[in-house]
Amino acid sequence: MPFYQSTYHSKTFRDFKGIEATNYRRIIHFYEDREDTIRGLDFEEYFEMLVAYVNSLFEVGFHQKHLLMVDVAIEEVIVQNVASPPGENLYEQLLFRKAASHFQCLQYEKCHYILLQLIRIDPYHNDAIGFLKKCLRRMEPAFLERAKATAIFLFLLAALVISIEVLLVRPFYEMHTGLVERSRNTIFGIGCLSLVGGLLWHRFRVEQRVERMVQQIRREKLLRQEK
Repeated sequence: MPFYQSTYHSKTFRDFKGIEATNYRRIIHFYEDREDTIRGLDFEEYFEMLVAYVNSLFEVGFHQKHLLMVDVAIEEVIVQNVASPPGENLYEQLLFRKAASHFQCLQYEKCHYILLQLIRIDPYHNDAIGFLKKCLRRMEPAFLERAKATAIFLFLLAALVISIEVLLVRPFYEMHTGLVERSRNTIFGIGCLSLVGGLLWHRFRVEQRVERMVQQIRREKLLRQEK
């Protein structure tokens, strides 16, 4: 079904088209005030307003509400076999923004799942590939949590050593000041290495994991096309 083909426009649709495309809050209010009427319109008009409403929810940051409504739009695309506007892929756009809303709601597992589906559909979807790496970096594995915990412990220990140095060593045992300074600098340095090293290793593993996965999906898709 074409994205929009009707030659007749209802008054509700004409009023909607009079709203500036970037006036997202007004689009939201218009749709919500007239939702019952909009649902009763011809599918083409209803669907165009639905997509505009869903996209507006995303643009203004209403991510929880967006997640509720984007599934309605995605279902309509599938059930009604809606064709995308020229130069666009509506289904992929809706999925990508659904993943982004899950990310904003800190639902990283759901975001990860949707991005994987997008990459399986289009293994050359660079935005989805980059977003997947970002999502996986937020899904911190156990070794990174341990590295952060170690770093925090060492920073606190270094602070304790500094307190001892200021309150006890310098006033009464000045001859040991150099040793204490070296000790707290070493402790702080190891803490920094633990934190930075853990973050860099995690980032490296994510890059390698995603690149391997993308290459595998691309090979599998190429093999299917050759059959």
